[in-house]
Amino acid sequence: MLEYVEKQGGKSARSPGRNCNEALNSGLPAQEVNSTSTLQTVVNEILDARYSISSERSVLTAITGIDASGKGYFTERLVGALQTKGVCAVAINVDAWLNLPNDRFDASNPAEHYYHNAIRFEEMFAQTILPLREHRSLRTEINYADETATEYRRRIYEFEDVDVIALEGIYLLKRAFQAHYDRSIWIECSFETALERAVSRAQEGLPPEETIRDYRTIYIPAQEIHFQRDNPKGAATCMVNNDARLGPVIWSK
Repeated sequence: MLEYVEKQGGKSARSPGRNCNEALNSGLPAQEVNSTSTLQTVVNEILDARYSISSERSVLTAITGIDASGKGYFTERLVGALQTKGVCAVAINVDAWLNLPNDRFDASNPAEHYYHNAIRFEEMFAQTILPLREHRSLRTEINYADETATEYRRRIYEFEDVDVIALEGIYLLKRAFQAHYDRSIWIECSFETALERAVSRAQEGLPPEETIRDYRTIYIPAQEIHFQRDNPKGAATCMVNNDARLGPVIWSK
């Protein structure tokens, strides 16, 4: 089956910007927020990148964080805010490049395997993200799978004259990928809150007890591997708190 995603992008005005410098919880690791940004300061940071980078290519911004941290919601708001300023911004979710479950999961070494095999990153960057960044426009066909799929579907993406790519998903700040981005945003959230959100939305269609089990054995340990090897928070341009447990959630105000 071939699936077509509506063309995104089009002609737009360009704007300069300014700099930015701003039993669920049992046994879960503690986290802290050291500095936070608002939506407006993130918008300003991206506008500054758009002003300073050649208009011959797109600005590539990574929006990342742990599973269920609120990356998608923040990205939706960010893209909308940029578009209201005349910037042609598009959102791309890395989940379109999920591996199928048989490749994504491995019971013998669940966290390490998931860290390496959740997403087909190399394919995503080589065939879609980097060509779009360099040329501003792209028409491409990918193998697409949602969380519960057992086989791939073909999906066409089409983008035209894109100013800003908002690439959203987990593990985007692995060390091997950090140099790809012009700006990067870490969405801060505790494991406790993320797990509560995952249970409430029935992630991957699982009952609560299976979601809790998977978070404790796969997703949280895999994120801890990410923290230890890649220091994603330290690599991010801006940090946005999206968890009232960790402090005021000011980004949406």
